[in-house]
Amino acid sequence: MSPGDPADERRALQAELYGAPVDALAADMAALLGLDPRGVAGVLGVSAPMFEDVRAARRSRLGNPVATVRLGLLRDLCGHLRAGRAAPGDVPLALEQIRVATAPPPAASGPAPAAGPADPFALTDDVLRDAARVVRRHVPPTPARRWPLLEAATGVETWVKHENHCPTGAFKVRGGLVMVDRLLASGREVRGLITATRGNHGQSVAYAGAAGGLPVTVVVPEGNSPDKNEAMAAYGARLVVAGHDFQAAREHAAGLAEREGLLFVPSFAPDLVAGVATYAAELHASVPGLDVVYVPVGLGSGICANLAVRDLLGLDCEVVGVVAERAPAYALSWDAGRPVASESADTLVDGVACRVPDPDAVRLVNAGAARIVRVSEEAAQRAMVLMYRATHNLAEPAGSLALAGLLADTARDPARSRVAVVHTGGNCDLEVLAAATGAGVGPRS
Repeated sequence: MSPGDPADERRALQAELYGAPVDALAADMAALLGLDPRGVAGVLGVSAPMFEDVRAARRSRLGNPVATVRLGLLRDLCGHLRAGRAAPGDVPLALEQIRVATAPPPAASGPAPAAGPADPFALTDDVLRDAARVVRRHVPPTPARRWPLLEAATGVETWVKHENHCPTGAFKVRGGLVMVDRLLASGREVRGLITATRGNHGQSVAYAGAAGGLPVTVVVPEGNSPDKNEAMAAYGARLVVAGHDFQAAREHAAGLAEREGLLFVPSFAPDLVAGVATYAAELHASVPGLDVVYVPVGLGSGICANLAVRDLLGLDCEVVGVVAERAPAYALSWDAGRPVASESADTLVDGVACRVPDPDAVRLVNAGAARIVRVSEEAAQRAMVLMYRATHNLAEPAGSLALAGLLADTARDPARSRVAVVHTGGNCDLEVLAAATGAGVGPRS
């Protein structure tokens, strides 16, 4: 590689962080511990695709503090073996000690708390089953389909998970329903709910609030989608317009919640992820053996739900996040290995217009995703038009982002050819659709 090569720079950073580039450490572990890369990933507690990206220097960091500690202990074990301070027969016990010594602390003694796992975002069979029970009352399983015209454009077996068929036209409603159900079951008394949104999350909370008999206030930024504003109002929400972007609207909503005694509903929370996980479970049940799933990344509930289901089921499936080029917070956070805010999120892909990422979401994405793909405004528009032409399903800009990510992903292993894209929503304003069709996708072949 030539000087200044990004992979060389990432390996140099790995040497500073871990004592050596990760590919060199992995080679030692193969020779001395008998662990192939998948085995190393298993000891570290990260996904095999994510570890492979670090090993190949496609990314710099593991992005998981526990994995970082375990990598250091594995490195030290290799050093002890090389120096004769440990014997090959000691390896199995040493590996088990590394896992046990760095495991999260056990819960306090006594009956298990009703809140569930220590990590509030951890997914169990019981959590997923309960979420599905709630969601099924309102949302039938959405289809996953192949479309020949779409596959002619992608060049691979491509399944579309049609979350645009949900009652609100987008996947978010699943999380809202679970959140409201758990709130009502808790017996907590609230005067009402309040949230901030660019549209689909607000529709989710408005729909779920109406179903549960709770008043809902939704704060949207100036210039928000008129169609989404009207939809939220139609579900019974009080609409408040404040702030120049989503983050400013969110801050206004938090202040309003305090002044009016309302319960603030964030866009990323364990209940929301559990609800959204139901579509990921449906997808893998109906399409076994997927190699890659592409998911748009706004504040993170969609991608984190897909990661949680993938790990719960023990699947060898990459989860790839897709962001808009002009809202790159999660791509910046991926590159840095920590939460990084972007200066702006001025993008027509309003469903992912996040400027300040959620730290928990960054932690989960950086630990488990295969990579983050950035796509341009024009690529998102072309994917909208392609989705319509090939399937006659309308996609809002964020709803087309997974398809745009598949088309733009130069890092996908060609052998991983059984692919799914999540059509997250079809709530597209007429003006946005007209602009996209004006951008076009070229003449028909």
